[in-house]
Formats: sequence, C-alpha cells, structure tokens
Amino acid sequence: MPGLYFDELTVGQVFQHPIRRTITETDNVWFSAITHNPARLHLDEEYCRTETEYGQRLVNSCFTLALMVGISVGDTTLGTAVANLGWDDVRFPKPLFHGDTIRIETEVVELRESKSRPNQGIVTFVHRAFNQRDELVAHCRRSGLQKKKPVAA
Repeated sequence: MPGLYFDELTVGQVFQHPIRRTITETDNVWFSAITHNPARLHLDEEYCRTETEYGQRLVNSCFTLALMVGISVGDTTLGTAVANLGWDDVRFPKPLFHGDTIRIETEVVELRESKSRPNQGIVTFVHRAFNQRDELVAHCRRSGLQKKKPVAA
C-alpha cells in the first residue's frame, strides 16, 4: 500500500510528486462536457482568441483541482484514507492552457487526533500545482480522515 498512515506523517513533511501531467485539449473539453460546464472560456476558441485577455481557451479550474489532488494520492493517502473532509482556500493565481505540464507538491501542515475515532486522525495538506515555468497555478488546503497504523497483535 503506497499511502501513509496518520502516524507516519509529520507536520512540515513535503512531497514532490513524481507524476507530471501535460494537459490536452481533449482533457479540458471532455471534463467540461461531463460536468455540464458550457463556459465559453473552456470551449470556444474563437471567442477566447478575439474577446478575452488570454487569447486562447483556459483549462477548467475544476479539472486543475482534481488533478492537483489526484496526483498526490499515490504518495499520501492511497489505501489509508477514510474520507475527504473538505477543501479550503482553493485558489488559481494563474491560468492553465492546453499543452501546459503541471507538477504537484504537497505539504503536511496539521495533524490532530480524532476525538471520536481512536484508530484515525485528521490530516491537513496544502497542495500546490506549478506549470512548466514553475509558476504557481493552483493551491488548496485539504483535510482528510486518515487511518492510523494497525497495532500488531
């Protein structure tokens, strides 16, 4: 199991996730379509070229958020997460475009024991996404309920 248990995490621990992802037009159009998001900023190249400051379509920010968290799972919570408790302070300081490649880093910023679940704890991560120019394109705080390491019998 690649994920870490609650008691294997430490505040200040930073993960540089090895998976990188180049975002394609298909990714963006498909994600926008399956989530019923018809925003012209994601789908209408001509509109974006002639009527926006970007000159091209933007990657759907919900897709960026999903990738940012998804890429982190293998190194942090795969097989050890009980539940995602929420996202806070979700920000997109720069847009992503088709052809951009993102990399993700995750920092453990808080750990606390669960008061009602003695075999679990609450972990707060900060996820950060960077494009190929090392510009911060997204970040969020994510809290989750995480299993503790099983006690050997």
